[in-house]
Amino acid sequence: MEVGFVGLGRMGGSMVTRLMRDGHRVVAYDRAPDAVAAAERQGARAVAALAELVRTLTPPRTIWVMLPAGPPTDGTVRDLGELLERGDTIVDGGNTRHTDDVRRATALSGLGIRYVDVGTSGGVWGLTEGYCLMVGGDHDAVVALAPVFTSLAPPEGWAHVGPVGTGHYVKMVHNGIEYAMMQAYAEGFELMSASDHELDLPRIARLWTRGSVIRSWLLELTADALDADPKLSGLRAWVEDSGEGRWTVEDAVARGVPLPAISAALFARFRSRRDSSFADRLLAALRNAFGGHDVRG
Repeated sequence: MEVGFVGLGRMGGSMVTRLMRDGHRVVAYDRAPDAVAAAERQGARAVAALAELVRTLTPPRTIWVMLPAGPPTDGTVRDLGELLERGDTIVDGGNTRHTDDVRRATALSGLGIRYVDVGTSGGVWGLTEGYCLMVGGDHDAVVALAPVFTSLAPPEGWAHVGPVGTGHYVKMVHNGIEYAMMQAYAEGFELMSASDHELDLPRIARLWTRGSVIRSWLLELTADALDADPKLSGLRAWVEDSGEGRWTVEDAVARGVPLPAISAALFARFRSRRDSSFADRLLAALRNAFGGHDVRG
């Protein structure tokens, strides 16, 4: 199948490679010349602009967008909407907010352009392991793209989960769960690291990947990290978030659905970025004021 690909970063570049390995023809574009050159070395047809990408593809065209959520994806989808023709399809495989999908699909439908949203999980390991794909969109549009999804995913690793917006909605919840799982592992290993017992944390992490009820790929990655640096001394305690956890909690608040574990994990990430926070200084001041407890300058 012929696919246009916009966005050749860590995941996008690997997805292009995986598609070409499976016999697809890929026309690739990115604003970064080095990324385009890397895709060309893998066998992709490189182009220098979106207009050239559209001209190079044979109608009906399929263009997969793999860019950061928000303005980069919005602008690219808008520009493609002005360049494409009736019957063409835009696929957004990034981490877009599901409400943006519905807005874009509505605008594009008036032009006869189909829109499919794909929640993509797999990270930098997707090239070798495959990507779990959560697909939202019109049934006919999704069926037409099945060869692409099958090439990108591991066996049984993609599913049509519903209409436009559901792919990214399911991926949003997926990432919220991921936050909570990571936080639980982090807290458990921190407790063991503070224990009076001399515990071999890398060995314990590896042990738990063998038949334990809490085994997972995240636990395997935990074991790898601890094998490489048991004290994690080379890392700063700063944990970013890319937005999906916030959207999950916001959706839960709007619907009155309690998500205590996911919410706590999100707030723990915020907390990791604050050294000597105002709140902690105020707590110290209050303990000193009512109880005469020591403070540190």
